[in-house]
Amino acid sequence: MTGLDVLLCVIAAVLVVVAGLLACAETAVSRVSRVRAQELAREGRRGSAALLVVATDPARYVNVLMFLRSLAEVAAVVLVAVAMDDLVDPTWLAVVIAAAVMVVVAYVAIGVAPRTVGRQHAAGVALRAAPVARLLATVLSPLTRLLILIGNAITPGKGYREGPFATEAELRELVDLARADDVIEDDEREMIHSVFELGDTYVREVMVPRTEMVFVEHGKTLKQALSLALRSGFSRIPVTGENLDDVVGVVYLKDLVRRTQRGGSAGDERVETVMRPVYFVPDSKPVDELLRDLQSARVHIAVAVDEYGGTAGLVTIEDILEEIVGEIADEYDVDETPPVVALPGGSYRVSARLGVEDLGELLGVEIDDDVDTAGGLLAHRIGKVPIPGSSVDVDGFRITAERTAGRRNQVRTLLVDPVPPETAREATGPTDPVEHADA
Repeated sequence: MTGLDVLLCVIAAVLVVVAGLLACAETAVSRVSRVRAQELAREGRRGSAALLVVATDPARYVNVLMFLRSLAEVAAVVLVAVAMDDLVDPTWLAVVIAAAVMVVVAYVAIGVAPRTVGRQHAAGVALRAAPVARLLATVLSPLTRLLILIGNAITPGKGYREGPFATEAELRELVDLARADDVIEDDEREMIHSVFELGDTYVREVMVPRTEMVFVEHGKTLKQALSLALRSGFSRIPVTGENLDDVVGVVYLKDLVRRTQRGGSAGDERVETVMRPVYFVPDSKPVDELLRDLQSARVHIAVAVDEYGGTAGLVTIEDILEEIVGEIADEYDVDETPPVVALPGGSYRVSARLGVEDLGELLGVEIDDDVDTAGGLLAHRIGKVPIPGSSVDVDGFRITAERTAGRRNQVRTLLVDPVPPETAREATGPTDPVEHADA
């Protein structure tokens, strides 16, 4: 072995040590959360300021550490292979021996020992590594971003903007492993996955669609708006101008109650006097961004608009929370009822989801409306979203919206009553409780 071969082996050993330190730092930085970094900063620990910066954007710094670790590891393998080439013939055997030796060394000295130390002493190692990581990221971050772009370009499908090294993919796997080891429950696992998916969910996927919106015209009185709020069960109702694409504000139940309790002619004022500004958002906005915006703006409801500027629907904070925790029920929700319940006097209580054909067969009439359900028939005939009390006459029967359920207060059951001929002749059309709220 020549002096050059010894030097190459010494340099390779140094590179292995450097790679091990980088692996240790990478593991520690990945495990320290922003909350933990803030605690260390409050304690005045040395290096905590740099660690807080690193914890705010860990992907950037972890990518740099991984790049340098890979560089040191590969360089060490090459140097050992060159040194072995002078000692062993033929060359292919030297390469095999060098590869075998470096696999063992890298696995132990880079893969196992440093990462174990980084996991066991994450805070201490991260405090020491953070200043160095910041310096290295300042110099090498553009290079790692370029390499990530190249990797994403040659990878089928959509790549990761920050690289696949410190993203939610690893966290998802950790969550699944934690569930497999019975560290967390199934519902906790699902909730964590829902949080990850929030960033890939858009407003149009969680909003109440335009066709299911309950609204009040700007010319209605406070009494009418209050009646609508009480009947529909909603505490915040959009106010429209000329049509549903012209949402001019939002009226709050608390404001209606406060103003109408003044007595006198206050209840005859128009809803324009108490409505609040409406918060508009595009229906293509990511839900996690919308949640932060609603929190900072201190509003609970926003109107979603489509690419043409028309009203697409409305979304509330509760809609977003349901994406994480699942359906939210309250004390007014009732259990599902059978599709059809016979009542005295030839009346029926039917589910709003009962098919129109089944409803027509039940009543012995033919219904040719272009709708699929009994609830859709009621909505189609009155021309609005039905609320409790909305009714319409259909071939000798009166269909009345009875009660709502769910957080969106959708009508779930309908009452179907036979209408005497004389009463049917007196009826002039569908009854909408909003129009007669002051009656």
